[in-house]
Amino acid sequence: MGNYKVYPNKLKGKVKIPPSKSMAHRAVICAALSNGLSKLTNIDYSDDIIATIDAMKSLGAIINKKDYYLEVIGIKSPDNKCKDIDSERIIDCNESGSTLRFLVPIAAIFDGANRFIGRGNLGKRPLDTYYNIFDEQGIKYTYKEGILDLVTEGKLKAGEFKVKGNISSQFITGLLFTLPLLEGDSKIIITTEMESKGYIDLTLSAMKDFGIKIINNDYREFIIKGNQTYVSRDYRVEGDYSQAAFFLCADALSNEVIAEDLKLDSLQGDKEVIDILERMGVKITPKDNGFLGKAPENLKSTIIDGSQCPDIIPVVSLVACLCEGSCEVVNAGRLRIKECDRLAAVTSELNKLGAKITEKEDGLIIEGVKKLKGGVEVWSHKDHRIAMTLAIASTVCDEPIVIKDYECVSKSYPMFWDDFKCLGGIVDEWNVGK
Repeated sequence: MGNYKVYPNKLKGKVKIPPSKSMAHRAVICAALSNGLSKLTNIDYSDDIIATIDAMKSLGAIINKKDYYLEVIGIKSPDNKCKDIDSERIIDCNESGSTLRFLVPIAAIFDGANRFIGRGNLGKRPLDTYYNIFDEQGIKYTYKEGILDLVTEGKLKAGEFKVKGNISSQFITGLLFTLPLLEGDSKIIITTEMESKGYIDLTLSAMKDFGIKIINNDYREFIIKGNQTYVSRDYRVEGDYSQAAFFLCADALSNEVIAEDLKLDSLQGDKEVIDILERMGVKITPKDNGFLGKAPENLKSTIIDGSQCPDIIPVVSLVACLCEGSCEVVNAGRLRIKECDRLAAVTSELNKLGAKITEKEDGLIIEGVKKLKGGVEVWSHKDHRIAMTLAIASTVCDEPIVIKDYECVSKSYPMFWDDFKCLGGIVDEWNVGK
């Protein structure tokens, strides 16, 4: 992978925020499980979304990329002639944790074996929640340690599923997608306090839009009638607050970027970025179907809870570095099992730039500094959110920085560097050691 030399320069202008990756995953899955033809608009073909598209095709959906939309003929559609899917399916999740955890139970609807493969750190992400269910229901499975090579065989049965709420919500979402299609009724019982409620809200919202009814008893249990049908429809994916966070945080650092195409009443948990920045003293104003942030004279310290919005923690931590006093990131242990150990990566790379961050087991303590120095080489850890955080950091550095492995943004935001440059970012290809 390559390296960018990024020069200190303020960003200014408007940027159309890419569609929500979280909602795109959900829309593709709901449409692929439906009974007819759906048209999905405002889809960004990031690596993760391509993984979900290909996964649902392997289960029998017919999915075609058109000029301005994605055409999906659902598995249950009378027009779907691919009824006889392979009895042994390979489902390539690439590096997408959402694809993996959503698809494991969905694939267990079908006869035959499923082999899940992937790359990067995906094989290190725990799947014990599903293994426990498989053990209880007699579903066969084998896996390899450290890499993703999981083979499952056997069909999931309706029933009662007890799941911890302080693990990834992706497990609960995977079950929510699947259980309405089974013959009997089911119940998901949450045995601990629920984290990442926003992601569950997104799942339930998408499923409702595609005709599935689920009773949510205050996130303590979910009541799911069986024999339901996903109803095909046209669907537009809303803008992504996890990507907007980079530009809103840039505004907090005295840039002037209007983040456009955001749903103001969105259920996305990452909308929490607005509340966090406002606590820091940033004035966030709705503007042009989006938001503009205005930096205060001095940023205020605050406590940042990562339990409901883990994806925005890297870039919010960058803003915290320039707050007065001390900020603390809490309940963020799950960041250690993302594309990289994001707590370690944020600490390592921002400290190289002059930040003062101390790593804790499940969070960070961030002592505010007056400025970042730059003039060093930093590494994305091949993690898209670390790469974009470092790009925004460059706007408040005294000297240029070199970002190693900058291309990893393709995982979620393929056009990030184009947008960054259109807003005034200055970058050059750079050979390390030059």
